[in-house]
Amino acid sequence: MGRTQPTARTGGVVGILAFAGIVAAITQTLVVPLIAELPKLLDTSASNASWVITATLLAAAVATPVAGRLGDMFGKRRMLLASLAPLVLGSVVCALSSSVVPMIVGRGLQGLGMGVVPLGISLLRDVVPAEKLGSSIAIMSASMGVGGALGLPFAAAIAENSSWRVLFWVVAALALAVGACIWFLVPGGEQTGASRGFDFLGAVGLGVALVCLLLGVSKGADWGWGSGTTLGLLIAAVVALLVWGWWELRVSEPLVDLRVTARPQVLMTNAASILVGFAMYAQSLVVPQLLQLPEATGYGLGQSMLAMGLWMAPAGLMMMVMSPLGAKLSAAKGPKVTLAFGALVISLGYGLGLPVIGTDSPWSLLLMTLVCNTGVGFAYGAMPALIMSAVPQSETASANSFNTLMRSIGSSVSAAVIGVVMAQMTTDFGGYALPSESGFRAAMLIGCGVGLLAAVLAAFIPVRAAAKPDSLLAEPQAPEVTEAKA
Repeated sequence: MGRTQPTARTGGVVGILAFAGIVAAITQTLVVPLIAELPKLLDTSASNASWVITATLLAAAVATPVAGRLGDMFGKRRMLLASLAPLVLGSVVCALSSSVVPMIVGRGLQGLGMGVVPLGISLLRDVVPAEKLGSSIAIMSASMGVGGALGLPFAAAIAENSSWRVLFWVVAALALAVGACIWFLVPGGEQTGASRGFDFLGAVGLGVALVCLLLGVSKGADWGWGSGTTLGLLIAAVVALLVWGWWELRVSEPLVDLRVTARPQVLMTNAASILVGFAMYAQSLVVPQLLQLPEATGYGLGQSMLAMGLWMAPAGLMMMVMSPLGAKLSAAKGPKVTLAFGALVISLGYGLGLPVIGTDSPWSLLLMTLVCNTGVGFAYGAMPALIMSAVPQSETASANSFNTLMRSIGSSVSAAVIGVVMAQMTTDFGGYALPSESGFRAAMLIGCGVGLLAAVLAAFIPVRAAAKPDSLLAEPQAPEVTEAKA
């Protein structure tokens, strides 16, 4: 099926969709400044309060591939609007909450709206001219970094100077504004499969597998990695994934077409995405702690939550600044080169960070995050280009959503691994166990190694011979599409 002709100004469409991605990212970081205060605010235990974060993670993991598939079936613009509805509702529920249960419900509803970024990227393929597609995808991909960068100081400033409920009212208003812009200004794009059936059992199976996997990974440190609950969840995840894969290969209209996903270009890009997600998230766990730990430790910088957010903000903005350069590199050399280069730059950032621990200078950590996020900007713009150049246009939203899920799994595994390292390598500080300097160094070495591994894997991605550097998102040839549907 051919591309639709653009019916709106490209800059406006890209700007609106990037705005949607920024709002989604802000939603994810919204409660970070409140973590220490949540037990008191909601009159609950610290363990129960942690579900305020976990609920969003789980809901987003389940909803993202489902939203992508429905976007391919019924239209990406329509699903963008549908995804914003629970985001608005969840924000209102959180703003009105006074106990932990409604707060968890509201955060879960917010998680259901996290599919807006892969849906927006896929919609660009339908409504943006081919010559501007690469740069538009790079900008849209970078919106998550910008949202994360702005979200932390924004949330910290409001939490310190106003009621925490204002945070959620602001997000609800922003989501409504995004929905209005999409409704009035963004064209509909392709609707490629409204007559197909939806794979309900596949959605349930994947949801069960993801919940078991991410719950085991995210709560393993609290429950104990050798506990029956953690091991049971991880085993259940493996079994559920195997059964789900068997079902997806048998059903005529699967939630995720595993035959397409198994194509070497798609498979290896998704594998590299897991590693990039891991490496990207590791610095988000290391740098804020170094900035906020007391100076008396010898390596902490004693910054406030707001100051920490402001030191972290330029790195997220760097993703947006670098995205046009990444698009130009992809146009000249191909997105495979851009992905490998981005992963190398991430690894370099960690290498620069190792000698500056304990130097008592936040500027050194700022340099590290700027370099790391430069690499993330290059990599995040290249991954959707590699995916969409290898799948039929009728499956772009589903394939992009699955790729986004792979990055999220990488981030979750990163949180678990870095968390274990920090918990095992501690030092006593006034009767409290804090992560030691060697623990931070070990975490950075892990991030550096994973970045290098991602670069090596990206270098071996077998790009389709038919793809051209100036047409990164060309429609796959008909024989392959037919084969995938056989």
